[in-house]
Amino acid sequence: MYNRIRSQLALVRQKLLVDDLTKQLHWTTVASEKFMLAIIGCLTLVAAGLDIYDMYLARAIDLADLFLLFIYVEIIGMVGAYYSTHVIPVTFPIVIAITAMCRLLILQGKESEPWVLIGSAASILVLAVSVFVLNMNKKAKQ
Repeated sequence: MYNRIRSQLALVRQKLLVDDLTKQLHWTTVASEKFMLAIIGCLTLVAAGLDIYDMYLARAIDLADLFLLFIYVEIIGMVGAYYSTHVIPVTFPIVIAITAMCRLLILQGKESEPWVLIGSAASILVLAVSVFVLNMNKKAKQ
């Protein structure tokens, strides 16, 4: 019986040490996450600036260019949402994917195979339905 209690105490002591180490190292995860998101935000601004400069040089703005700028805005919004709430809403990446798929459809144009266009449109529909379901689930929880 004494050995059993002793082994249980050893397990508890080991778990406490692991939990303590985990708590001590948690700051590295938080710091690296914030650092990487800051880099993503800065590089998104650089990419947007370069694309705007390319549009200026070309003296033309296509619908695909506007979609690309909208994607940049959504990425910056996602980074900003994280910094204000410390949570990345699941819907942000899905909306970015929808916008990217719309841009892809526009870039493909009428030259694409009909099945490719139907598949892309179906994927946009599935993503849109998932955002709707997530928002309805969020409202139901409130």
